Amino acid sequence: MQETKIGTNEAGQRLDKFLQKYMPLAPVSFFYKMLRKKNITLNGKKAQGNEKLMEGDQVRFFLSEETIQRFRESLPDIKEYEAAFRKLKGISVLYEDDHILVMNKPAGILSQKAGAGDLSLNEWMIGCLLESGALEQSQLSTYKPSVCNRLDRNTWGLVIGAKSLPGSQEMNRLISAHAIGKYYRMLVKGRVDREETLEGYLIKDEKTNKVSLSMKGSEDASFIKTRYYPVRHLSDKTLVEAQLITGKTHQIRIHLAQAGHPLLGDYKYGDKKWNDGYKNKYGIDSQLLSACRLEFPSMEEPFGKLSRKVITAPLPEIFQRLISESRKA
Repeated sequence: MQETKIGTNEAGQRLDKFLQKYMPLAPVSFFYKMLRKKNITLNGKKAQGNEKLMEGDQVRFFLSEETIQRFRESLPDIKEYEAAFRKLKGISVLYEDDHILVMNKPAGILSQKAGAGDLSLNEWMIGCLLESGALEQSQLSTYKPSVCNRLDRNTWGLVIGAKSLPGSQEMNRLISAHAIGKYYRMLVKGRVDREETLEGYLIKDEKTNKVSLSMKGSEDASFIKTRYYPVRHLSDKTLVEAQLITGKTHQIRIHLAQAGHPLLGDYKYGDKKWNDGYKNKYGIDSQLLSACRLEFPSMEEPFGKLSRKVITAPLPEIFQRLISESRKA
């Protein structure tokens, strides 16, 4: 007989889903047969498989060691997580508790893999948790930490990672409800003198990974809303802060471009001639956009530490340099 105690990362899911993770090589029919025969029990009692697990629950397996091992995989391979933690530079953790961590991602790093051989922030985070001892290799069999929000490869800033299953569920709920305030800073062309709120409908072309903006809704269009305002005027550009009221691919970039204030370095939606001048002088070849601040709503336990919390990332070095040099000009 083997017994396993349900921890934080296993709680909140159905028993049958947990069993499929615990013994991933077994057919689903095997679990229901074993549950019917009471060869697998929950808290010493017969179970159906649809029970929602709670922290501290006991799952017992009245099976031979050989049977359990036959249906279990070997320990998850952690080489790519260790490689990501070692190779990806410039990432920092600005906040961490039992359920989440908030990382500051540099431009040039993917939030999640785009291809099989990629190393992304997601792998770096798991490597970081393994390195610190906050995560053990064996725990990856039943729960794998992951990032909850994504930034473009060439965007700097704050990304939330879920360390626990409750953390993942709560962060994804808040993000879907637009309950976390998400603020970005950027350098845009021209002088922005007042706050504005922009609305429209976004249409994405999957083949080109480019979006277009329409004032009319349609079946393939998503409603978007962006609030932006000036922070500092700098010669031929303005440091602007924007709040994503909705959150869609390239939303800020297309909205500001349509408003006549394209982002510096944005060759997809911006002003090529203007961008070229800065590229030749400073080597800028992608949009200067930074996810600079997260504002969490009022929250209850076990997320009390996050209640009304504001997490801010420093401006990237290239922003600071351009601001400093514009002052001198």
